[in-house]
Amino acid sequence: MKAIILAAGKGSRLRPYTDKLPKCMVEIAGKPIIHHQLKTLAKVGIKDITVVGGYQSDKITGDFHRVQNHNFETTNMVSSLFCAKNCINDSEDLLIIYGDIIYEPSMISNLISSQAPIALSIDRDWMRLWSVRMEDPLVDVETLKLRDGKLVVEIGKKPQSLDEVQGQYVGLIKVRAEYINDMYNSWLNLDRHEVFDGQSFDNIYMTSFLQHLIDSGWTVEASFTSGGWIEVDTESDLKIYNEMWHQNRLDDLIKLHD
Repeated sequence: MKAIILAAGKGSRLRPYTDKLPKCMVEIAGKPIIHHQLKTLAKVGIKDITVVGGYQSDKITGDFHRVQNHNFETTNMVSSLFCAKNCINDSEDLLIIYGDIIYEPSMISNLISSQAPIALSIDRDWMRLWSVRMEDPLVDVETLKLRDGKLVVEIGKKPQSLDEVQGQYVGLIKVRAEYINDMYNSWLNLDRHEVFDGQSFDNIYMTSFLQHLIDSGWTVEASFTSGGWIEVDTESDLKIYNEMWHQNRLDDLIKLHD
């Protein structure tokens, strides 16, 4: 099993904490986000880890392979992922991990057990986390529509109502080994002049790329969780989580104990 952590972005919504640090090195509960991630991956036996850095990447610490997205200022996560193409092969499954999340080991274990070509970690109890973070969940939440219980048919759009949100995508993806090259070629074959959910090819969102694969006939399945993770997207998120930690209440959202 190979893991790639995408940590190239500037984290502008976390300023001033990211003025001199990459987002993944901002501390939650006494340690950097990425150190929580590395610890969790070690617990489930994943040692082959590559981090794609960009902004302030020289300050990312830990035991992992390093790849640089030199164009981090003008590209997005999908481009960062394929900066690490030389680290990926079709003989081992691939985990793709956003650099601004913390998650419990069970979520990785559940993803590993999926036999789908692509599996996404989906939180069915997402409202618990969103209600802590913001007054109106519709301001930030994205659509997630399922068919037959676990087939993802729509992801990453702006919902008109909560009925369009059957779960929330966490930012954890597993791709089976034999589909990795096809996924890469699907990206290469995208029309460079097309606009994807308002973004250019270089800036295509991961959810837009996943939607493209779904629309092209790929099977993308949900790997369900009920809580057990946090996303650190804004200064407000950071303050809320660290306040909960100091009050011994962060366990309401995620268990970080050894």
